[in-house]
Amino acid sequence: MLHYSARRLINFKYIETSRHTMRIWSIKLEWLDSIGLVALWRESLLARAVLEGKTVGYVNHPQLERFKGSKNPLASIETYLYRVLEEAKRRRFGFDSEKIRYSIVDKGIKIPVSQGQLDYELEPLKFKLKNRSQEYYNRIADIKKGVPNQIFFSHPGKIESWEKVKALGG
Repeated sequence: MLHYSARRLINFKYIETSRHTMRIWSIKLEWLDSIGLVALWRESLLARAVLEGKTVGYVNHPQLERFKGSKNPLASIETYLYRVLEEAKRRRFGFDSEKIRYSIVDKGIKIPVSQGQLDYELEPLKFKLKNRSQEYYNRIADIKKGVPNQIFFSHPGKIESWEKVKALGG
């Protein structure tokens, strides 16, 4: 079993340390490489702490809007974390399952996300993977439409208003 920790991955040359931005992916988690999945685990744990009011940073981060807008924000982020953990287990990563509060996980939770958002998220992921994981890039290079992960459902629409659209490579 592989054991990945955020601390160990900090030494990788691919981690962006100068201007870190939280990314809670709406697209399929299986498309993420190991660096992306570990970062997502760490950032989702941070998102949960923010939603619980346990941290002063990231309180108004736009990536949290869809969780804040759900019927039960804490159950939504906990279920998201559970789905990330499921993907990590599938890959035989050693994420700490004790960090999940199974009592509030609700596998029936579905959060809306626009198809435009899903399509937008696919492009920066391709850009990142092309530069750090040719194997994962090749898996998604020909995909044109973003597909939501298990906690989201898609609806027609443009990029979500909370998204901070950035030029790739900039």
